[in-house]
Amino acid sequence: MTVLDLPPRSGVPRSSVRDPVMDERNRGRIGYGLVVCGLALLPWLVVLATGVLVDSARESLTWVGLDSLEAVGLVTTGLLVLRRDPRRTLGASATAALLLADAWFDTTTATSGTDLISALAMAVGVELPLAVLCVILTVRGLPAAPARARTQPGRRPCPHGAGAPPCG
Repeated sequence: MTVLDLPPRSGVPRSSVRDPVMDERNRGRIGYGLVVCGLALLPWLVVLATGVLVDSARESLTWVGLDSLEAVGLVTTGLLVLRRDPRRTLGASATAALLLADAWFDTTTATSGTDLISALAMAVGVELPLAVLCVILTVRGLPAAPARARTQPGRRPCPHGAGAPPCG
């Protein structure tokens, strides 16, 4: 089964399927935590959309767009974690990239003083830890690499598989 394949419908309820990546308690904490973090961005999006904290409408649109994508990524990843869906790795990796980009742009575009301090606090306290969590979800959710075929010294591996006649 690849990362994109859904588990086959076997008549077994999803709640009884064991997740090889995380136990039930951690799955619930991580899933609901990500959903809550994504929903917590909604009031912040309203503040950004009003343009109180930015200089222009274009800048406001830029930050609203980036933070909206983060909110969608966090909620989607959280829901996929709760559903034990292996596609959570896709959402987690995209969300990690968005969070890292947000932390970078926040800190590099902040002016000195309280702007910079609050940008660094958000990056260190919220965005980077969430990005690390998403990277961990991505790495732990990837399928294991298949074992490499063992070959004898001096012989090339057979492209036809182990049961085929010996290759040259």
